Amino acid sequence: MLYNLLAPFADEFQAFNLFRYLTFRTGGATMTALFLAFVLGPAVIRWLKSRQADGQPIREDGPESHLLTKKGTPTMGGLLILIALVVSTLLWANLSNPYVWATLMVTLGFGAIGFSDDWLKLTKKNTKGLPGKLKLAFQIAIATAAALAITSTFDEPLTFSLAVPFFKDLLLNLSWFFIPFAVFVMIGASNAVNLTDGLDGLAIVPVMIAGGVFALISYLVGNAVFANYLQIHHVAGTGELAVVCGALIGAGLGFLWFNAPPAMVFMGDTGSLSLGGALGTISVITKHELVLAIVGGLFVLETVSVIVQVASFKLTGKRVFRMAPLHHHFEKKGWQEPTIVIRFWIIAIILALVGLSTLKLR
Repeated sequence: MLYNLLAPFADEFQAFNLFRYLTFRTGGATMTALFLAFVLGPAVIRWLKSRQADGQPIREDGPESHLLTKKGTPTMGGLLILIALVVSTLLWANLSNPYVWATLMVTLGFGAIGFSDDWLKLTKKNTKGLPGKLKLAFQIAIATAAALAITSTFDEPLTFSLAVPFFKDLLLNLSWFFIPFAVFVMIGASNAVNLTDGLDGLAIVPVMIAGGVFALISYLVGNAVFANYLQIHHVAGTGELAVVCGALIGAGLGFLWFNAPPAMVFMGDTGSLSLGGALGTISVITKHELVLAIVGGLFVLETVSVIVQVASFKLTGKRVFRMAPLHHHFEKKGWQEPTIVIRFWIIAIILALVGLSTLKLR
């Protein structure tokens, strides 16, 4: 909004020229989202507590310690993240950019699905929530609409092509199969973050790390000079997504203030589904879907642990892990929660560095 209102007057008022710079607006979005989260956080948590007498329902088959340490903690804290992220993005981003709106559509759409899921869990006082098939159907509908909108803005040969990291000119033309692939990326990222969200601070920090990586990728992919130098595929207009990523980081930092152990609030599906969907959408727009699998490797690992556990139990009747997702396996082994969280953060940082290396190793 500020860009659209003030940048046109930059020639008359030199100070307004700042709003033409993506770096300035990205920083502004980060600080605004952080400020909003800090200011609104206590009020949002009080409101959630007033509506949730018993807090988030705790799995009875989960780690025994959760019944003592997490019972009564309110969920749906993702509302705080969404408010800070969306308001900050609308304030600092170029609102004529279609990629900004596509990302917000998925973020808010998946957030609404997560909100419905959280609400049903609270009202029914169990951990089932929205039926899985219905949740998936809504996700597919939203992601498909976003994928069609995004591809309609691409220029050939990028429209239905998949860029492969480490190779400067390699594009795999998926034809119309790119649409279901893009849908899979968005939904897969969303649900992967959702599976990772099980311990205080475990999901939000890797999300912010991935957001920081894709802020840089968005900026570089959207800049023709840098894209040519790094020999990555230039997609005009994607630089504006750095502002969205900045808002995500600021909102995430503000939320972490209240989610740090012992958590005052959980993000719930409202936050995890929306944040994962945002990362998946940005990766599709920037043509770095495979890099997201590297940068978000922690989310992939958590998801794979669930798939392996379910498949092994159905085929052999035996479990590979003591409990899935993977972070619960280590809890069952006796690791303390802060140890698991911090070590998983370290893994996320390492994977982010590996993902960043793909920008230069061509």
